[in-house]
Amino acid sequence: MSAKTERGSAASRVFAVVALSAAVIVAALAGVLVLDAERSERGEAEEVTRAVAASLAVLPEVGAALTEAGASARLQPVAEDVMTRAGVDFVTIMTPDGIRVTHRDRDQIGRHYLGTIPAAPQAVTEEFTGTLGPSVRTIVPVESAGELVGWVSVGVTIGSIWSDIAPRLPFVVSIALALLAAGLIGAWLARRTTRRLAGDLPAGTIRDAVASYESVRTLGEALRAQTHEHGNRMHTAVSLLELGRTREAIDILTETSRQSQELVDQVASRRGGDPTVGALLLGKAAQARERGIEWSAEIDPQAPRSALSPVDAVSVVGNLIDNAMDAAAAADAPRWVRVAFGTAPSSPPALRLEVSDSGPGVPAGVRDRIYEHGFSTKPRGAEGRGVGLALVHSIVTGAGGSVTLRDHPTTFVVTLPAGPDA
Repeated sequence: MSAKTERGSAASRVFAVVALSAAVIVAALAGVLVLDAERSERGEAEEVTRAVAASLAVLPEVGAALTEAGASARLQPVAEDVMTRAGVDFVTIMTPDGIRVTHRDRDQIGRHYLGTIPAAPQAVTEEFTGTLGPSVRTIVPVESAGELVGWVSVGVTIGSIWSDIAPRLPFVVSIALALLAAGLIGAWLARRTTRRLAGDLPAGTIRDAVASYESVRTLGEALRAQTHEHGNRMHTAVSLLELGRTREAIDILTETSRQSQELVDQVASRRGGDPTVGALLLGKAAQARERGIEWSAEIDPQAPRSALSPVDAVSVVGNLIDNAMDAAAAADAPRWVRVAFGTAPSSPPALRLEVSDSGPGVPAGVRDRIYEHGFSTKPRGAEGRGVGLALVHSIVTGAGGSVTLRDHPTTFVVTLPAGPDA
């Protein structure tokens, strides 16, 4: 096991994951609240600038002043008074061609307006960077006797918008801290619960324990089936001998030996064979016959040995075969399971394991979930644990391999890096 897997107990890793998730969610929520406040203030600024600009544009004295000499002297006090009363950052009144008559900075009077001047007399609201920085502004035409005599632009700077948001930040921060505290309490409770179940064991050790349990389970089921099958055949042979039907008894014992020997020969001929997996295959063959499932195994003598330990190898092969037999048993005839060991076409060479069955297949809607821990397409109970494929995926990917699913027939294909030969 790698040092990375060993580092930290499972309880500590659960605490870290839950705490980090809570922090990310809280940060995202705080960001959403701030952005919502900014959007609200911006919307309010747009409404204010439109209302103030429209109100100024219809004042008779504004239109009259723009048609006479000395407009700046008459309108600058009006603009400054409006800025103070309405709480806007600038009120710029200008001629039809955009020459400023008023401005917050008196030195800018007489210069050209920075912003969009509509081609036709209409109101336009925009965000633009002018002499006071980025701002939300509305420009409205000033008309007199049906003719365009000037423009009024009213704006609120982005800095002012954010300064209005600042009083809300303590509220946002308090909510974020409260949620973060709740998340940390949840992480602590999750850590405490995990520690009660697993103590201070590293996560990798827990996975190995699950793999060991699954290995013992699937191997035990296989050996039980094999023992049961041999017991039945032996009882039958003994009964035939007692009845004097020696030839039939010999045929039964010979057939039993032949079926087992064929699989033993395939396993033994593989240069990288694992005797534990070989014993598993012998038992699973008996288990398939017990369940009325046609069994076939193809083992390439040149197939390399995988990098998995015997325990992990039995977990992977055994769980895939168990799932295949469950699927085949639920299908209409014919019912069959095929297992094949070969060499994957890759460099460096890798072991390729294929387990196929005649079952109905995996529904398209759950394909993305079949490797989730606790998820199973089988009924809840002894046969619906939702552990097998999750464990297979964890072991295979942890060893640098891959698991893929094919249809017609349903086939799980496992590719594993080659390990040293036994």
